[in-house]
Amino acid sequence: MSRPLTIQTLGPDDVSLMRAMLDLFGEAFDERDTYQKAQPDDAYLARLLASEYFIAIAAVENGRVVGGLTAYELPKFEQVRSEVYIYDLAVSAAHRRQGIATRLIEAVRAIGASRGAYVVIVQADDGDEPAVAL
Repeated sequence: MSRPLTIQTLGPDDVSLMRAMLDLFGEAFDERDTYQKAQPDDAYLARLLASEYFIAIAAVENGRVVGGLTAYELPKFEQVRSEVYIYDLAVSAAHRRQGIATRLIEAVRAIGASRGAYVVIVQADDGDEPAVAL
């Protein structure tokens, strides 16, 4: 019996899911060395996942990460507020065009709002048509 897709915010006990997201990013961006070759140790990833400034959200289906988003909360200096900057966002090729990226963005927007962030920023490079369209 298949389990439905869930969107899960990762915490310090979710290092294995974070590693699965790193693998997904390596495949999706065709940058395997960047994301898979020299991964940090478990303690580093657990500290990162516990930090106040890092956000990691996974789309999980049947225990497998099929989408992921990482973001940073950036405190501002000109006013007491923050921004959320989406750093990486990817969905496995077999799961694209199913609204998963949209659900991940909705989740990070909700987290940002709960933290008092006034904007969520995502960078899309010219020529990356799927990212620009999203």
